[in-house]
Amino acid sequence: MGEQSYEAQAREIAASDVAMLIGGLDTGKTTIALEAVRVALDEGRTPVLVDADVGNSTVGPPACVGMKVFRSKADLATLEQPDSLHFVGTVTPSRLVLQHVVATAAMVDRAKEQGDLIIIDTTAVASGVAGETLKYHKTELCRPDKIVALQRGEEMEPVVGMLRRFLGAEVVTAPTDPELTPLSPDARARRRLEGFETALAEPLERWKVRPTVFAPTLPVGLNLERLDGVLVGVQDASGGCLGLGVLSHQEGALRVTTNVGEGMTGLRLGSMKLDLDTFESTIVNLRELMFGI
Repeated sequence: MGEQSYEAQAREIAASDVAMLIGGLDTGKTTIALEAVRVALDEGRTPVLVDADVGNSTVGPPACVGMKVFRSKADLATLEQPDSLHFVGTVTPSRLVLQHVVATAAMVDRAKEQGDLIIIDTTAVASGVAGETLKYHKTELCRPDKIVALQRGEEMEPVVGMLRRFLGAEVVTAPTDPELTPLSPDARARRRLEGFETALAEPLERWKVRPTVFAPTLPVGLNLERLDGVLVGVQDASGGCLGLGVLSHQEGALRVTTNVGEGMTGLRLGSMKLDLDTFESTIVNLRELMFGI
């Protein structure tokens, strides 16, 4: 299918059941997704946005796939407040492809219980082996009835061809909005920092935690001090993510600092460390951290 306009794509997405947007950096995926939400609300539908862009999150904090149900346009003003979260543990999806794909599929399944239009906003990792692997398996598990590929030239053609050939997906291409202003790397970094700061806003509490509450399980003999500063997903008994926390090691014991401690039953280890004073993050290899390899 040929390229279609920005406005036409928003209308077609609003008429779908499950739609997925793919494209590189600053191609307008989120802009079109939110416009489709507005159109769907005007038509009496209940759209749900699944934000799988863990590095540049709109719904909920970075390092998570967030889900937002829109029952009125007033909900557009509270995008940072998700209705559900799934912890991935990184802002670099190509490092944890399995976790990212599973998180997206889980949120889509939950979204289907809440609304009648599911819009999946994906990461900017959209080309090369990592990008094609992510998009292939997301499409395979989420089964969107429409995929919109946003591109400036023809950079999305390889992944578009792959999705059509192997999964029989309906994929349409669309040009990027010529008036879209790209974000600078510094602006992206500030936005990520602000996302972590919002997710870990006061009132914070520090909870002492046992080494047995973690997934993955901590190896016997691990020097717990190595986990100081590691980002974690705070989990409840149903397997849902309540929010974020940061580990600290003091006097031989581990503690988690979080604002969602009530209802906490376990902690999922992320592949990042976060400074609670500056909210700056660094990527870590969890396997190296735990096993030294």
